[in-house]
Amino acid sequence: MIKKLTILCLFLTALYSFGFSQVKTNTEDTALRTDSTEAQNNYAPTTAENALLWAITGNDLQDTSYLYGTIHMIAEKDFFLTPNTKKAFHNSEQVFFEIDINQMNDFSILFSLLGQVLMKDGVTLDKLLNEEDFQLVKSHFSTMGLPMFILKKVKPMFLSSLISGNLGTQADTTSERIVSYEMEFLAMAKQEQKSVAGLETIEYQMSVFDSIPYKDQAQMLVQSIKTENGHNSEFEQMIQLYKNQDIVGMQTMFSSDAQGIAKYEDVFLKNRNQNWIPIMEKAMKDKTTLFAVGAGHLAGHIGIIALLRKEGYTLTPIR
Repeated sequence: MIKKLTILCLFLTALYSFGFSQVKTNTEDTALRTDSTEAQNNYAPTTAENALLWAITGNDLQDTSYLYGTIHMIAEKDFFLTPNTKKAFHNSEQVFFEIDINQMNDFSILFSLLGQVLMKDGVTLDKLLNEEDFQLVKSHFSTMGLPMFILKKVKPMFLSSLISGNLGTQADTTSERIVSYEMEFLAMAKQEQKSVAGLETIEYQMSVFDSIPYKDQAQMLVQSIKTENGHNSEFEQMIQLYKNQDIVGMQTMFSSDAQGIAKYEDVFLKNRNQNWIPIMEKAMKDKTTLFAVGAGHLAGHIGIIALLRKEGYTLTPIR
């Protein structure tokens, strides 16, 4: 049972890195400048609409809250936090993630989710793919030492999340260290004794996968592996867009992806973004809040920025 819980933890961590090796928290690297006393209105907003950090004001808010677009997993060499981001974090009283990451340490919750990781009704991966594609998947995951019964029974989208960004599937022990913006922010929140919460539950985030037929999930998995084997150029492009703070480019890339995810945009983005807005509004009225969610959720007509503006809030980009 402990082994199964460990496997579930692995999948849940990988789930956070889906469109998301060991995660290392760099508390020292992301240490806040706690001696800063600059007022919030001293932030210099950029004239461009592309930014990872956004100030949320207006609509009778007493204090400024913030929206930050993360990339759930990234090579340590590419990780960055701007001084303005550190100040925004410091000025916030609480931090909201997509899910309450503290739940990841609650084994009672993880235990209750074991059944949601596996396909139902006797469906196995080898029944969803032709022999050639199944062997491709089998070969790819052999370097992880993933047991065959797990490979066959786990929902393909979980397997896809494990290979997203070249995470965890390389036998080479010299692979680059991976860091997580969520884990970095969580460490910073603990350091400053800030409360942490989530915009949705782990159960809901996992149920998103159930909206996609197993057959489609399996085809996405095969395409993900083929992309991975092709030198991972798409992931490298996404990282470059992120480093450029090009949230519009990231959203466009998601909408035109070659892995079949785009047709489920409502499932991955629209519905979730709309569900988050009232939760964000309540949180902002209660306390100054920093919302850290995947950067793909920010831009576009169904993005959080547009949805908050529609509700009467002013969102100002900060570089």
